[in-house]
Amino acid sequence: MRDLKYRKNDRPRAVNRKRHADNAKRQVVHVTKGDEVRVVRGDHKGETGKVMRVLLKTGRIVVQGVNLVKKHRRARNPEEQSGIIEMEAPIHASNVMLLDPKSGEPTRTRRRIDTDGTKERLSVKSGVAIPRNR
Repeated sequence: MRDLKYRKNDRPRAVNRKRHADNAKRQVVHVTKGDEVRVVRGDHKGETGKVMRVLLKTGRIVVQGVNLVKKHRRARNPEEQSGIIEMEAPIHASNVMLLDPKSGEPTRTRRRIDTDGTKERLSVKSGVAIPRNR
């Protein structure tokens, strides 16, 4: 009787482990959930909205009211209504900029460590601290 092979033995396991680690890596995104952002590139350039979700594996974010798509949804149970719904699709985080809390203009951010050791985001344009509202 022939032995069954459930695993590919032709590749060393270390290669598979490294590939898995690369795929599971999270990307660093400069915005967090609850931030006010403005889209600076793409089809929705100039629109502002609040960040609803941050997808760290893909480096994309979902912004409220931006990149609306129609989704054909099927009813999952007899009481639910099926049909076409509008929902926000994710856009890449590099296409948005954080809004300055003082002037309302798009700005880059810096980091500063406070006296108590916590990291704080600063607006480059005005120097005002940007609060984290999650």
